[in-house]
Amino acid sequence: MKITVYSTKTCGWCQMLKSWLKEQSIEFTNYSVDENPFAAQMMINLSGQLGVPFSTIEYDDGRLEKIVGFDRQRFESLLTK
Repeated sequence: MKITVYSTKTCGWCQMLKSWLKEQSIEFTNYSVDENPFAAQMMINLSGQLGVPFSTIEYDDGRLEKIVGFDRQRFESLLTK
């Protein structure tokens, strides 16, 4: 499983999400879309919008789950599958 978080430096929800993932000992890749235009475009292509945080969970079987915002319940549900 691979988790990717698209965030900005000034987003409070982004900081909460990343802190929560770290507290759960969940590894993730973070892209700061305010500093990386390529990552920003990837996020827009995947999500269809500009809101952060935006995250993806890519499972080993190729499934891709997309999460807009810090939806802790959805994360917990998807990470236990």
